[in-house]
Amino acid sequence: MKEVRTQKVSVLGGLLDITVHIAGQGEPLVFLHAASGLQWDEFLDGLADHYTVYAPAYPGTDPDNPDAIQHITDMWDAVLAYDDVLDALGLDQVRVIGHSFGGMLACELAAHRRTKIDKLVLIAPIGLWSEEAPYTVPDWTALDPEDLVKVLFHRLDEPRVQQALAIPEDETEASLQIVQAIWTLGCTAKVIWPIPDKGLDRRIHRVSAPCLIIWGENDGLIPPFYAQEFHKALSESAVIMIPDCGHVPPLEQLDALNNVVVPFLTA
Repeated sequence: MKEVRTQKVSVLGGLLDITVHIAGQGEPLVFLHAASGLQWDEFLDGLADHYTVYAPAYPGTDPDNPDAIQHITDMWDAVLAYDDVLDALGLDQVRVIGHSFGGMLACELAAHRRTKIDKLVLIAPIGLWSEEAPYTVPDWTALDPEDLVKVLFHRLDEPRVQQALAIPEDETEASLQIVQAIWTLGCTAKVIWPIPDKGLDRRIHRVSAPCLIIWGENDGLIPPFYAQEFHKALSESAVIMIPDCGHVPPLEQLDALNNVVVPFLTA
């Protein structure tokens, strides 16, 4: 794995700091993580071979500053906080990748910073909602760990998935890991409860960046139905469906994911 450094960035007029994880070299690329929190995995490590990867930890999900979430009251606070992060880092032109919850934030940022997002990759993003394929935040926050795992992953036997799900043998460490996971889900759920429809459908038309939409064909959490909904809403977009894959392509189908993301970013 790459050497990852961190930088604290003051946002929202100094109300809180956001920790940004940084690795690699080259042109900047921002990664916005899912509701489960930031994990520096092989996907990010591979991207850092080509880019300087900036991965902010959503307020409250950084174990060193769990109370930061108290300063985020709604989705607009979250969007402006990330907008401040990009300005503070001097990222006037940047590629952005967002996964799930992070995909919604990425889309909101691209709608807000219309000319400053060069390319956009959305991996199973939330943010749109339809009666034809309803889903709610309790679908992942109200499940016990075993049921949540079954919903998140289609390929439970994949070694990367098994490694991500490994529980520390030390009971104290295991308990702390569980507490952190629950808190992290709560921090992200705060701004999207109970249905993650916070008006993105009224702003998404502002996104002008070329966009690649990626979905696992077997996603049991966010219905693959929404791949076409995002495609219809984004004027310059393409859809890639990954077979034999659930909600977490970076762990379940890393090679297939890299085979579509890297060419799109470099084209």
